[in-house]
Amino acid sequence: MIEISGVAAAIVLAAVTAPVHAADKPSDAQIAHIAYTAGDLDIKAAQLALKKSKNADVRAFASDMVRDHQAVNDKALALVKKLGVTPEDNDTSKGLVEQSGEKQAELAKLSGQDFDKSYVDNEVAYHKTVNGALQSTLIPSADNGELKSLLQTGLKIFTGHMEHAEHLASTLH
Repeated sequence: MIEISGVAAAIVLAAVTAPVHAADKPSDAQIAHIAYTAGDLDIKAAQLALKKSKNADVRAFASDMVRDHQAVNDKALALVKKLGVTPEDNDTSKGLVEQSGEKQAELAKLSGQDFDKSYVDNEVAYHKTVNGALQSTLIPSADNGELKSLLQTGLKIFTGHMEHAEHLASTLH
């Protein structure tokens, strides 16, 4: 199951870390779309976990993912509205959607402990990748101070998610 997560991680990292020159860095509109898309996709994965999992710890984790990612996405939407910025679709956000669709299809075929383990392992890999992209590319590339601050707040929350997912994964193995 990790192999698909690893592929998704590689695509996200390649797409987000590819810029070499300042002129190639993602724009604030692209960054907003990438961040919103990543959060939205994690919400969808968590909603699937809430439908499929019977494990109380996995369900609690999934509920946290829905709550926290929705809160950050709501703040992101309010910010782009305030700034008059239209989030811009881009290769990174498109790649995230494509890989998430494949992972969702894979997870939908699983049940019980197989589902729980695959879902949580994917959450570990996904958060590591997104957090790395936030640290190395998205936050440093953001020009708007409010966007940068929101991304930094998101990184703190999502680092906690990654640690929670790693702990949960250790209990499922």
